[in-house]
Amino acid sequence: MKITVCIGSSCHLKGSRQIVEKLQSLIAQNDLKDRIELSGVFCMGNCTNGVCLTVDDKIYSLKPEDTEEFFQNEVLGKMEQK
Repeated sequence: MKITVCIGSSCHLKGSRQIVEKLQSLIAQNDLKDRIELSGVFCMGNCTNGVCLTVDDKIYSLKPEDTEEFFQNEVLGKMEQK
C-alpha cells in the first residue's frame, strides 16, 4: 500500500507534518513498515481542502486530529480486506 501526503506550503500550514509523524508512528505500532510505503509530495493541486493525501491513488483530505481514525478506517480496514 502506498500513502502519499502533500507537504506543500498550504498543506504544511494545515498540519501535514503532524499527519506524517502520526502516520509514521501508527505504521510502526502496527508493524506495517514492510507493507506500507509512506512518502511526501509537493502540492497535489487541491489546496483548499485540508491536508491532501492519497492511499493507493485515491485522494483524501485530512485534519491532524482525524489521522488516527483515518488510519483505522482507510488503512487498516483496507489491509484486512487484502
